[in-house]
Amino acid sequence: MTNYNLQGKSKMDVFRQKVYIVIYGVNTPAGKAFDVWLLILILLSVFTIMLESVEGIDQLYHKELIVLEWIFTIIFTLEYALRVLVSRRPLKYIFSFYGIIDLLSIFPMFLSIFIKGSHILTSLRILRLLRLFRVFRLMEFMEESSKLKVALLASRAKIMVFLYTVLIIAVLIGTMMFYIEGPENGFTSIPKSVFYTIVTLTTVGFGDMVPATPLGQFLSMILMVTGYGIIAVPTGIVGVEIAKQSGRTNDNNKQERTNKHNRLNGIVCAHCNHEGHRNDAEYCYYCGHSLHI
Repeated sequence: MTNYNLQGKSKMDVFRQKVYIVIYGVNTPAGKAFDVWLLILILLSVFTIMLESVEGIDQLYHKELIVLEWIFTIIFTLEYALRVLVSRRPLKYIFSFYGIIDLLSIFPMFLSIFIKGSHILTSLRILRLLRLFRVFRLMEFMEESSKLKVALLASRAKIMVFLYTVLIIAVLIGTMMFYIEGPENGFTSIPKSVFYTIVTLTTVGFGDMVPATPLGQFLSMILMVTGYGIIAVPTGIVGVEIAKQSGRTNDNNKQERTNKHNRLNGIVCAHCNHEGHRNDAEYCYYCGHSLHI
């Protein structure tokens, strides 16, 4: 089949077709191997950038790390050029999500020739690991991500109302903390007091602002206890929507199994003896005679 498709084509067309199968053919052994090795190279390149940020390692192996970064950049540049060359619609790939990410992963290193330190932006290569979903094409993952997306969209109104209410509470209590504690205790302005309120509500607690008055400490205790409940509310809202989506999916699967059962155990036509009719069918799908005679 492959030889037939290659007949009458130029060497460049043959080359482009073979490379296209390797780069874009996730269902072929060569395509899967290419994508897996690509993901490994992406991980290694990001790991190299992370090592460069460690002062002790960078002082000892700075040149070696830069050389490795350039090697990865050259490999990814060749890969990007091949994708553009063999793509049936190059512009569509260039301006696609993956195309832009691929370009951003190699551009900073070339930019570092003119702007010092910009090569650190090559850490954007980690976004290329999103190709993992394309490599494995796991339908279960795709279905679950679709459920999550639908659940988030369905609960966005409730979450927005909830966040708006929390924001009002934070501004109100933050204003109260400003007048209760005052600048002498570190609450120098209402915005800074609101920041303290939000930090306390989310149970982060940086410790840069601490209430000193009994009333301020009492309000802070209420904020801390309330914070645990506030964190759980959005999770519950989204969880309910996900449960609804799972319930609809189960109902659809049950209906599909019922339909299949009806097809497999349906009525037999007395005129032509064909099987497989639905139990609620009125006429034979094959000869058109009534099934109830």
